Amino acid sequence: MTDIIDILISASFWAAVIRIATPLIFATMGELICERAGVLNLGIEGIMVIGAFTGWMAVYQGMPLWGGVATAMGAGMLFGLLHSTLTVPFGLSQHVVGLGVTLLATATASFAYRLMLPEVTSPPKIEPFQPLDLPVLSDLPFLGEAIFQQTALTWAAFAVAGLTAFTLYRTPLGLALRAAGENPAAVEAQGLSVTALRMGAVMVGSGLMAVGGAFLTLSAFSSFFFEMVNGRGWVCVALVVFGAWKPGKALLGAILFAGFDALQIRLQQTDLGAVLPYQLFLAAPYILSILALILMSRRAEVPAALMLPYNKGER
Repeated sequence: MTDIIDILISASFWAAVIRIATPLIFATMGELICERAGVLNLGIEGIMVIGAFTGWMAVYQGMPLWGGVATAMGAGMLFGLLHSTLTVPFGLSQHVVGLGVTLLATATASFAYRLMLPEVTSPPKIEPFQPLDLPVLSDLPFLGEAIFQQTALTWAAFAVAGLTAFTLYRTPLGLALRAAGENPAAVEAQGLSVTALRMGAVMVGSGLMAVGGAFLTLSAFSSFFFEMVNGRGWVCVALVVFGAWKPGKALLGAILFAGFDALQIRLQQTDLGAVLPYQLFLAAPYILSILALILMSRRAEVPAALMLPYNKGER
């Protein structure tokens, strides 16, 4: 118990929590935007992989870091366009298309990697984003190390969460987007295109998912390997439900999962790690997250038109 308390009050632990939460925040906000518009995007895992690869490869080929972020977002939006084209105007199964997009995006990253680096035995490294040095704030005791020594992409993730909440609840576009996921017939009655809203939401959401993947190669690590996403996409789908399709709660869910993950890493280095098998620690964040999901989702209100195809003129 003493070990856990010591971990929880350390600045390095909270710095790791924020760092681990960053890709989850990007991808969760992307998935939330898709689902609020009525589209379940199960392509998230593969889109994060292709984002991690394209962002890293762009920088490796000479582009600046922010150029890598933009490249990753563009790749994600292309797969979002594919997903939305098949599911929105054509009305195909969102489950099947999403899983197909995940497989296609992952295979595309694998093929492109082996095509562009045929003789490389270990992934080349790039110079990743460095922690920002904020005058005064970075030197604050505890808070400086825990919060104010993060990279620009981490700050961008929290900005995206705030912008998502503002757009959904404080703008006409957000109102139309939420209506497309609740009552698409009412959207059409106002002269708006449900198809355009849903496709746009999936493309933007997929772009954010890809940026979440790019964080792993451009900020957290300095190279690309295929197992690096490691199920984070599926976690983000669960976090949307955990957050009851609300950006603020989904953000807290991402931080909670990151806290579980950071804690299990440190617990492996304590006396408990010498007694318990490491597999138990690796599974702990997912077990705890499932329990939290069960508790929080019982009263969650699912968007009424989620996963329901809509054809113009239907009532």
